[in-house]
Amino acid sequence: MIRKLWLLGSLLAVAWPDVAGAAWYQASSKHFVVYANDSAERVKAYTDRLERFDQAIRYWHRMPEDKRGPSARVTIFVLSDIGEIQKIYGRGSTSNVAGFYDPRASGSVAFTPRNAGNEGDYGLSAQAILFHEYTHHFMLTNMSDAAFPPWFTEGYAELHATAIIKPDGSVQFGAVPRYRQWTVASPMLLPAAKLLEPYPGKLDDDSRDALYSRGWLLMHYLTFDADRRKQLAAYIIAINSGKSAQEAGEAFGKLSELDGKMNAWGSRKAMPFNEISGSELHTGMIAVRPLTPGEAAVMPALIASERGVDDKTAPTVAALAERLAAPFPGDPAAQNELAEAEFDAKNYAASEAAADRALAADPRSVHALLYKGMAQQAVLLRDKINDGSRWAAVRRWYLAANKVDTENPEPLVQFYDSFVEQKEKPTTNAANGLLYAYALAPYDPLLRLRAASVLIGRDQEKAARIALYPVAYNIEESGPAEIAQKVLKALDAGDKTAALKAFEPTEKKAEDKKKA
Repeated sequence: MIRKLWLLGSLLAVAWPDVAGAAWYQASSKHFVVYANDSAERVKAYTDRLERFDQAIRYWHRMPEDKRGPSARVTIFVLSDIGEIQKIYGRGSTSNVAGFYDPRASGSVAFTPRNAGNEGDYGLSAQAILFHEYTHHFMLTNMSDAAFPPWFTEGYAELHATAIIKPDGSVQFGAVPRYRQWTVASPMLLPAAKLLEPYPGKLDDDSRDALYSRGWLLMHYLTFDADRRKQLAAYIIAINSGKSAQEAGEAFGKLSELDGKMNAWGSRKAMPFNEISGSELHTGMIAVRPLTPGEAAVMPALIASERGVDDKTAPTVAALAERLAAPFPGDPAAQNELAEAEFDAKNYAASEAAADRALAADPRSVHALLYKGMAQQAVLLRDKINDGSRWAAVRRWYLAANKVDTENPEPLVQFYDSFVEQKEKPTTNAANGLLYAYALAPYDPLLRLRAASVLIGRDQEKAARIALYPVAYNIEESGPAEIAQKVLKALDAGDKTAALKAFEPTEKKAEDKKKA
């Protein structure tokens, strides 16, 4: 996630955005679902800019169109300002996050402010926040079979975050992130030898910001010159061939001289850029509709659920969802949100009842089919019931959801996890389904871990390493990264048993991620 550059004050422990009375619209396009309380025209224009940004990245880097289905889209909640972002992110503690992205197989979400406050020459704009976050999703989706160290991941995101979309529809890449000016010219905060480390270790706030800013500078330096692009390619090949950071860094020449070269590049009066004509970018159809009264009514609860709850906040969100959804028993969206909120609060009978109402209104609702099965499964776990017929009945809901949308990874994940929860060995069909889910949602770090576990069990170590590397190098997902690093260490030692044992925290972390 991109981080705000100044510290904001403490927040209320539980505070939901004040959106109930606003006029909300949904825009749906090839790569995005956008919710915003704005005019239909502005929401459509906003979504068009996002699609134009996506197409420009593809055109610039010659990447083909992604073939994944609608479930791979990012759902974006546009809130009024950073204050609203802070309310849903902070959870009672001081936070410096100005926007965030949560990659998950059940549907990736991003929260961004419409107005980021100080957007002058050195302000962090709402557009930069969102473009940074979406670039992470783009990279994880389209560049998922290689390992990229943190400087590359964050530098790549920053390189695209400052994109300029012009009135004629053209897109320009290469602008300087002026909001990073305090650390971009400070090599002592994170010298090149440290910057290039796959695991830079615990960083203080200034050094962490330097990882983003110096990562941007190095990425810019290596991108806008054909010979240096070859150096970057050689570096990535070396990293993925098991070379050390020192050995891989030799692709750039002497590391002792790299900081000076970077600083000289950054001090240029005019930085090179790349501009892509609007005529080359085809954004496709964008459908805009007002939310139904039920959808609009439950929006505060939906935002809270999508952000994630914990044991302390789940009952509050469930009570809110129950109150807001009560007037709309026939609205599938309202009842789906209620089903999710009640499930998170461990009110499983109420969750199943809401899922039933959603299915009565929309029999093909994948969300409702999943929560029908999940609520029943939770009861079996709570009451320690191992009746095979009842577990089979639960799995039929996941199979029904998969039948409705075969390209949605979540039914496949739930089907596989049901065997794990029952403490039964997953069937070959379930394991194959999980690997397909991983192919559909390579951006979910916990799914990558579970897929790696299946691959190691099948003695497919090379494929398992491909699944693990992006997780191990991800500084924004420290828990999964620690697990991936332990597994890789065990694989390096030739200890398959230890590698499989290292996955044991994954199920607990997967459950925690569903909540928060």
